[in-house]
Amino acid sequence: MTTFYLIRHAEKDRSNPEDKDPELNQDGLGRAMLWANMFDTLDLDAVYSTDYTRTKMTAAPTSVKHNIDIKIFDPKEIDVKQLLLDNYGASVLMVGHSNTTPALANKLIGEEKYQSMDDNDNSSVYIIKLADSIGNVVSAKIQKVD
Repeated sequence: MTTFYLIRHAEKDRSNPEDKDPELNQDGLGRAMLWANMFDTLDLDAVYSTDYTRTKMTAAPTSVKHNIDIKIFDPKEIDVKQLLLDNYGASVLMVGHSNTTPALANKLIGEEKYQSMDDNDNSSVYIIKLADSIGNVVSAKIQKVD
């Protein structure tokens, strides 16, 4: 069984609308720790993040707790078949954005089930369980964590 936990980055600093790569704000730092505590009970094998400050800051506490280096991925270039092969049988956290997180969930399950997330939704986790390396879906759900 391969399990993917897909989350959007935590709350970002919106004080400078010109900043295309902001850090997390105080709420976001707290949320990153909340995620780390939630994922602490799981045996994560890999942590992925897009190459943005806010996503890496969201992933960092979890990667530190699990002693796993963060792997950078580009959601526009991701090869889902290779991702499945590389992580067969693993539990994987992937940190993305309001548009890339549901898009990746859709790619993993092979259907257009999820729409873009609300811009204020930093507390949903998509949990995708796959039976094998070719992506046969066991379950796919969204869970809110606050």
